[in-house]
Amino acid sequence: MRLLIVEDDVDVASYLTKGLQEYGNIVDHASDGRDGLFLASTEDYDAIIVDRMLPKLDGLDIVKSVRATGKSTPILVLSALAEVNDRVEGLRAGGDDYLTKPFAFSELLARLDAIVRRARNTPNSETILQVADLELNLLNRIARRAGQNIELQPREFRLLEFLMRHAGQVVTRMMLLEHVWDYHFDPQTNVIDVHISRLRNKIDKEFEKSLLHTVRGAGYIIREPIDEA
Repeated sequence: MRLLIVEDDVDVASYLTKGLQEYGNIVDHASDGRDGLFLASTEDYDAIIVDRMLPKLDGLDIVKSVRATGKSTPILVLSALAEVNDRVEGLRAGGDDYLTKPFAFSELLARLDAIVRRARNTPNSETILQVADLELNLLNRIARRAGQNIELQPREFRLLEFLMRHAGQVVTRMMLLEHVWDYHFDPQTNVIDVHISRLRNKIDKEFEKSLLHTVRGAGYIIREPIDEA
């Protein structure tokens, strides 16, 4: 998932960023409300974590402004304000959940998964991606081909998800660097080649027809097998 954290406490922000990245997420961070609102309004995230008491712009004002634009991105409000009225205010502002500080990371992770799952369960949301007999379940993070489970590392899962969301289209190296690794430059390494090779071994090697292909000089594509008959 791609996540945004809006938190001015350096220690809390570092703790959240490190923990969420360890689960394979791409994490952006804003240290004040104004920058947080800019990112929340201009970028696409799977979920946003917002502290209430922020410099330059209050956390609930961010939530209200995001909702005013029509965005339904799941938002988890974090706050040291723990009274019932505070929690009600956060939810009525447009937050999907409200977690008080101090908090256990495991609880934050569970609440985050819950609000994302609810958002993906809306009628217009995809929860399962499929190309031929390859299936990727975004809710329980399970990959299968021809009914056989495939074990994927977090980065491999995100790589496969991006390719399957663009099935039938050529995906360039720069697109993968930006959306899977969150690089906005070419690090001049073979990191993509290594991960593509590992992914190909897992989803294609044991099967008769290949789904993942290299398009020389352009990038990669995952597509239905071509009937050569």
